[in-house]
Amino acid sequence: MTTRLLQLVLRTESDVFVARQRAREVAAAVGLERQDQVRLATALSEVGRTLFTDRGGPPATGAEVWFGVDDGTLHVEVVAIGPTQAQQLPSLGRLVDSLTIDDGPTTTVVRMSRRIPVGAQLDQAGLDRIRAELAASAPRTPLDEMAEQNEQLLSALEETRAHRDELARLNAELEETNRGVMALYNQLSDELEETNRGVVALYAELDERSAQLRAASEAKTRFLANVSHELRAPVTAVIGLARLLDDPESDPLTEDQSRQVGLIRGSAADLLRLVNDLLDLAKAESGTIQPEWSDVDLGAVFSQLRGTVRALAVPSVELVVVDPGPATIRSDEVLLAQVLRNLLHNGLKFTVDGEVRMTASRVDEDWLIQVTDTGVGIAPELHDRIFEEFYQVPGRSPTGAPGTGLGLPYARRLVTLLGGTLTVASEPGAGSTFTVRLPAGGDGTP
Repeated sequence: MTTRLLQLVLRTESDVFVARQRAREVAAAVGLERQDQVRLATALSEVGRTLFTDRGGPPATGAEVWFGVDDGTLHVEVVAIGPTQAQQLPSLGRLVDSLTIDDGPTTTVVRMSRRIPVGAQLDQAGLDRIRAELAASAPRTPLDEMAEQNEQLLSALEETRAHRDELARLNAELEETNRGVMALYNQLSDELEETNRGVVALYAELDERSAQLRAASEAKTRFLANVSHELRAPVTAVIGLARLLDDPESDPLTEDQSRQVGLIRGSAADLLRLVNDLLDLAKAESGTIQPEWSDVDLGAVFSQLRGTVRALAVPSVELVVVDPGPATIRSDEVLLAQVLRNLLHNGLKFTVDGEVRMTASRVDEDWLIQVTDTGVGIAPELHDRIFEEFYQVPGRSPTGAPGTGLGLPYARRLVTLLGGTLTVASEPGAGSTFTVRLPAGGDGTP
């Protein structure tokens, strides 16, 4: 239910000034903010001028204005008698929350509303008090209202000028910022272009160095292969001649001669072992070794290694090769046996007493083959270096067995060819464990 606060009658154009003044007073009384007061008063003033301005038709005979409050909203209703120019009013909708126009043949009704702020909601007693105060107050003269409008206009102009100055200042700052951004962008672009040129030059140099390294590596591999191949025949001949000299069926040698021939045979055997290791390493580096994939029975491989390597163990060292049971892996049987034989030889070489043990276990989709010894062990900082070519741990093998420093690098290359990894875990005095991890299915090659 709408509670009416004030009623006005507009008969002349001067009454429009009164309506504007009273609209502002009503809006202030119910708690609208100053800007909303001015908007509502301006909207009502425009409605009044439209109703009482002759724009092609006879002037209206009069109008009534009602102010009321309903459900937290201030309502203004204007009822005009006679022809009007109401079709020009819809543009006022931006000044109020709602605007409706009922333009009939003899009567025009304009309804406007503005929401009252939540904190200014009034009860019935408050509305009655406002109605009494409005009824007791006398409207000011049109000149006073015009002066008030002029003050409001000056205030709006001053506020507009302040906004304009602030906008000009912000535009100047934005222009300055844009100049700085453009300068920074140009600087960064130049630096980026310079960096790109340097990167391109670096990549070209790296490509050149890579080509040189590949060429050097290929030359080294060819050299090792050629030298190893050429040395194998004369070294083998030296071993054969030394064996003939020491043959019991040949002319007997003195004790000193026999000892010297034994030294020749031993040195030649060491040289032949080095030549063979170099040749194997050269083949691995050149990529000429291609695995022959097949289903390999780990049990058979372990049994063969148990028989062939056992003869190398000293009496104080026990060789333990644990049967893996029914176990099949997709791999190259010859290459796999070479890797495991190398690891067993290495363990026996550095173990004086205790044992060298080889086991196999299935972990998810991989096989783990471990060779563990109770030998002298390896310092952690040397774990990577033992896989470098020709590197040997400082100090001779406690068993006196010779070495070339090529066995472990060759073993790791073979394991990589088989699609796996070779790692070591060791501490000085605590022995070593070499772990070969291989996929159970190999690389999937049939």
